[in-house]
Amino acid sequence: MASITRIVGHNNSVSPFLLTFRRAIAFKLFVGGLSFHTTDKSLSDAFSNYGQVVEAKVITDRVSAKSKGYGFVTFASQDEAECAITEMNEKALNGRVIFVDYAKPNTKRSMGMPIARGPPEDLNKQQSVDSPKDA
Repeated sequence: MASITRIVGHNNSVSPFLLTFRRAIAFKLFVGGLSFHTTDKSLSDAFSNYGQVVEAKVITDRVSAKSKGYGFVTFASQDEAECAITEMNEKALNGRVIFVDYAKPNTKRSMGMPIARGPPEDLNKQQSVDSPKDA
């Protein structure tokens, strides 16, 4: 708590967001089946009835910037997240039935495009077999 006091000064009122951010305590939910017209703000507004929404993000395509139909909502406490799951799972939001569950950690991280290392092994073997023999 001393490090937080140094960051924000000697004021006793520390924002809940700062405490959540510094302690890395946040509960992220996956929201699937979203309408393609759902925005970050409308997603946040829908889930804010169940607790403090730290972040709400609708995932969009990089090229077209259109929604992919799912997103994530982060709550400040586990109780709020559980309440949101109970109340919002299989409910209608913007004309679509949504599905809500805890987000799974992303274990597969790619560092970009794979590097080409040459033709596959089978292709090299096939060329040597198809080559004409000594006549």
